[in-house]
Amino acid sequence: MKKAGGSGGGGGAGASVDKRRGRRSYTESSTDTPPRKKAAKKDDFQIFAEKVRSNKDLESRWAILQETRVEYFRGKDFVSFLRIHPELKDFLGSDKDLESEDIANILLRKNLIVRCDRVVKIVRPGKKKLSTWPAHLEIFSEQIFSDNDAFFAWTFVSRLPLWQHLLSFFWPVLTLAICLFPVYPHKVKLGILYFCASLLLIIFCVLLVRALVFGAFWIVLGKRVWIFPNILAEEATLNELFQFWPKKDEGEKPKLTARLFYTVLAVLVILLLRHHAPNEATRARYQRRVSNIIDDVLEWSPRQALAGMMEKQTFANETDSTMNATDGTSASNQHGDDTAFNTGDSNITEDHETEELGNVGSTGD
Repeated sequence: MKKAGGSGGGGGAGASVDKRRGRRSYTESSTDTPPRKKAAKKDDFQIFAEKVRSNKDLESRWAILQETRVEYFRGKDFVSFLRIHPELKDFLGSDKDLESEDIANILLRKNLIVRCDRVVKIVRPGKKKLSTWPAHLEIFSEQIFSDNDAFFAWTFVSRLPLWQHLLSFFWPVLTLAICLFPVYPHKVKLGILYFCASLLLIIFCVLLVRALVFGAFWIVLGKRVWIFPNILAEEATLNELFQFWPKKDEGEKPKLTARLFYTVLAVLVILLLRHHAPNEATRARYQRRVSNIIDDVLEWSPRQALAGMMEKQTFANETDSTMNATDGTSASNQHGDDTAFNTGDSNITEDHETEELGNVGSTGD
């Protein structure tokens, strides 16, 4: 029994020792400073992809991929770009010695780029080959790098430059300023009018000269030459928008009969427009009408608007008073007519009675 008790006591003592050790270890661990969480390190290939995308030497375009506007490049351009700029591989760290194809395949596996294919795979009528930069893309079935007519779109959102942030801030301010145009001083309105008119004139002149140059080259030489080829493009960067000289014409040369037909048609249209042109009096009338409209817009002010409202209110009050006076006059005239009518009836009755008495007297005689 003692042994058992002793063993039980020894077990209780051991348990108490373990509890004290547990408390001591817990207090020691609680007094230790917790380990700091390490900041998530950015992937080397992510940094490499951002550097490559922000570099202007890699030629790229914008296209529509599954109803989404994406920026894409060609596989052969990516290979030649890394050949020209090998220093960008230093961002890859230990993988900087990889070939361009291997780097691109890793970018594909990390979903930093996606391989695409053109939607239109047949040559359009009048063209000799497919478009170099298609405007509509679709995802390719095999996500493997290739430099043979292969396109790759960036899947991550690039960092916006400073001017785009400033533009997003000033755009609502510009909208509010446009809405407040009627309350501007007259000189400011006149300056804005001249600026907008000059801008529209420049745009129409550029489009007209562009069409004339195209028509002259197409009729005389049979070549399609569009100066400012991207001026009407829906998807173009700022540099591409103001590109002056076009690229080489890839279409077939038009037939001579078609060129002669459109030449005769253009001459007939010019003669028709000249024959039906408005005369000097009509032009002067249109000019006066437009000048009056512009003057109304420029000379408008809140003070004039309030004055106009007051004039309308005064005119309405005068109209009401005039109508009330007219109603009173008409009522009095009607009352006078009724009185005169009743007096006339009584006179007629008296005359009729006098006439009858006269007739009776004559009969008695």
